[in-house]
Amino acid sequence: MHPPQARIGFISTRLAGTDGVSLEAAKWAALLTGMGHHCFAFAGECDWPADHAYVVAEAHFNHPEVQAVQRDLFDDYRRSPETSARVHRLKEHLKTHLRTFLNVYRLNLLIAENVLSLPMHVPLGLALTELIAETGIPVIAHHHDFAWERERFNVHAASDYLRAAFPPALPSIRHVVINSFAARQMAMRIGERSTLIPNVMDFDTPPPPPAHTTDELRAALGLGTSEYLLLQPTRIVPRKRIEHAIELARRLERPCALVISHAAGDEGQSYAEYLREYSRLLGVRVIFADEVINYQPRLTPAGQSVFALADVYRAADLVTYPSAVEGFGNAFLEAIYYRRPLIMRDYEIFQVDIKPKGFRVLVFQDFIPAEVVEATRKLLDDPALQAEIVVLNYAIARRYYSYRVLERHLAVLMNACLGT
Repeated sequence: MHPPQARIGFISTRLAGTDGVSLEAAKWAALLTGMGHHCFAFAGECDWPADHAYVVAEAHFNHPEVQAVQRDLFDDYRRSPETSARVHRLKEHLKTHLRTFLNVYRLNLLIAENVLSLPMHVPLGLALTELIAETGIPVIAHHHDFAWERERFNVHAASDYLRAAFPPALPSIRHVVINSFAARQMAMRIGERSTLIPNVMDFDTPPPPPAHTTDELRAALGLGTSEYLLLQPTRIVPRKRIEHAIELARRLERPCALVISHAAGDEGQSYAEYLREYSRLLGVRVIFADEVINYQPRLTPAGQSVFALADVYRAADLVTYPSAVEGFGNAFLEAIYYRRPLIMRDYEIFQVDIKPKGFRVLVFQDFIPAEVVEATRKLLDDPALQAEIVVLNYAIARRYYSYRVLERHLAVLMNACLGT
């Protein structure tokens, strides 16, 4: 039996841009809309249509008051009474807005996107948890990352908050995780079962035609005609281990430039400065291209082209993905979708959940050995081998990580939450 038509509220700190949480939430919303449901968003920043978005400035993790609270919570083992009071004030303010969001859009299901797992915004997680406890509304808690997976949350004065809301154990919540390690940790740490739903892409639909030609894009990035374009399609945060990509560019002994598509985001600029200095020391040209690459192509007010990330993938000769830790690996799927060869670190989730499917990629572990560098050279010099590999990888991804897979999971979840 199909569940009744639902009015669904997606809740997160940010539902905008090219971060993994925003992209996956948009995919879920698109499929749920196609299934006949109505989707709305609550966030501190949102690029959804205005009539489907409820934006509250204090819901963003970058809001100054939120940042001040977060600093006080995650820099010591004790917190002051003033910090507790500020958390409470923010929580009550946000809970009032969440209740309004619930009522204005007449919602009968919520989907919490990472806001009940990674404590980037403690007051918002607490507010949502209290609202769920008070209303009993069905909730799908879509967890991408957890506090125990991030070193920066190891030292804190928020044990009571983390136990209460990151993640909460409430009867109306169904938990969804994106990898098997997270499912085991959820069961062990809080005694909650979870559904494993991996990240996906629309492998049944080939990529649309590019908005810009490869020549246009390369010229805008300042690349010479004989230079290889190595694409690092991630944010600039330490766990991405981008220094390995810079090292690879140096050791390939080919004319090449490393293009980094995203900005630093929420973890500061220190690592970006380190990468700039490291690239100067090795003599590698690194292009920090976040101002000219976005999820969708557009023109700036000054008339400058902003290129779609999809077009940069198409132009890339090689995708580098040396992350030490990933909840799943959106950049991996994107490289497969745009049929690009890939060199990557053999991070844990890839080893356990993805690699056994049979994908052919160049992998390394703690460092890049000489034989992997040589294999990368051979791959760059052999278009026929590249074509063979990318066709195989696409077929595997279509079987395991397509929208059809996600749609089946969502149908089961919706029946569990709202079926009669």
